[in-house]
Amino acid sequence: MLEEIQKHLEKVKEFSATKADEVEAFRIEYLGKKGKLKEFYAAFKEVPGEFKKEFGQTINALKTAAEEKVNELKSSLDSDQESEASDNDITRPGAPISLGSRHPISIVKNQIIDIFSRIGFNVSEGPEIEDDWHNFTALNLPEYHPARDMQDTFFIQTDPDILLRTHTSSVQVRYMENNKPPIRTISPGRVYRNEAISARSHCFFHQVEGLYIDTDVSFADLKQTLQYFTTELFGKSKIRLRPSYFPFTEPSAEVDVYWGLETETDYKMTKGTGWLEIMGCGMVDPNVLINCGIDPEVYSGFAFGMGIDRIALLLHQISDIRLFSENDIRFLEQFKSSF
Repeated sequence: MLEEIQKHLEKVKEFSATKADEVEAFRIEYLGKKGKLKEFYAAFKEVPGEFKKEFGQTINALKTAAEEKVNELKSSLDSDQESEASDNDITRPGAPISLGSRHPISIVKNQIIDIFSRIGFNVSEGPEIEDDWHNFTALNLPEYHPARDMQDTFFIQTDPDILLRTHTSSVQVRYMENNKPPIRTISPGRVYRNEAISARSHCFFHQVEGLYIDTDVSFADLKQTLQYFTTELFGKSKIRLRPSYFPFTEPSAEVDVYWGLETETDYKMTKGTGWLEIMGCGMVDPNVLINCGIDPEVYSGFAFGMGIDRIALLLHQISDIRLFSENDIRFLEQFKSSF
C-alpha cells in the first residue's frame, strides 16, 4: 500500500494540464469524495501500528502535493485566460502609434526648394566625394591659388585629387557641363570642411546654392531674386548687399536681412545691429563659364549660396548646431507639427 501511495505521489508531481476540465478531473480523482485519498484514509485503520506514522505522513504528503498542483494549474490557466481576453478585447482603446517627424534640416531645405521652384528653379544633385577640377579648378581656383586656403578641406589620403566637397558649387559645374543655357537650378546637399566642432560650427553641414545663366542677366536680377526669397522665407523684405570676395563670382556680395530688434534674442543674434548675414552671392566669373564650355560673350549669370543649418538655427531659435546630428529623440520630436 505504501508503495502505491508513493507511485501516486510521483504521478501528481509530474501531472500537467492545458484545460480547466483536465484540472477538475484531476482534483476529483484525488481530492473528491470518492477519490484516491479517501481510499487511502479508509485503509489507514488496517495498517499495523509500527507503520501508521510513516503511512499517515505519506498520505498527508500526497494530499498536500495534490492540492498544490490543483492551485498551481488553476492559477496558470486563469492567467492565460486573462491574457487572451485582453488581447482579443476589441472594445479596448488601441495602442498609440508613434509618429515620426521630419528633421529640421529637411524642413528648411524643403521650404527653400519650394520657394525657388515657384520662380522656375529646378533641383540638381551631385556626388559628395568630388575631384579637384569640379570642386576647385573649374571654379577659378587653380592649383596653389591662395583662395583655396579659405576652406579647410578633407582630402582622400590615397589620392590627393579626390576630396569631400567643400561646397555644392561643384554640382553647378557638373550641371553647366551637361546642360546648355538657359540654366536655372539650385543645388542642396551636405558639404564637409575640416573645422573645429562647436555650438556654431561643424565639420559637415548643409548648403543650398543657386545658379541662373542666360542672356542679359544682370546684378539687378540677382537682387530681385534674393529679395523675393527673403520675403517668402523670413517674412522680412529689407535686405542689403555688401561688397565681398568669392573666387568664382565677380562682383561678389554678402547678403544681410534686417531681422529687427524687437526681442532680447534679436539683439544677441544681430549683435545689436538688427542686420543678419544669411548668404553670399555674385555674378558668375567669365572664367567659370569658359571652364564649363559656356560662351561669356553671349551668356551671363548669377550665383548664390547659403547654409541650411544656419537658417534652421534662426527660424527655430536653436542654440547649438550639434543638435542637428546627435539624433536626440527629445529634440527631434519638437518638429512633429512642422511640415
